[in-house]
Amino acid sequence: GTKSDKSYQVGQGLAKLAAAKGITEVCFDRGGYLYHGRVKQLAEGAREGGLKF
Repeated sequence: GTKSDKSYQVGQGLAKLAAAKGITEVCFDRGGYLYHGRVKQLAEGAREGGLKF
């Protein structure tokens, strides 16, 4: 898939790993990057995976 698709999948995987460790809420620091494109897809994937920001 595209880089954005892969970022979305990484976000979902991150949410699953966090849930397995009992982490349900995180602070999403973009590190100066715009909330756009791959950064946005990663965040949306993590949210759908159950992480709260």
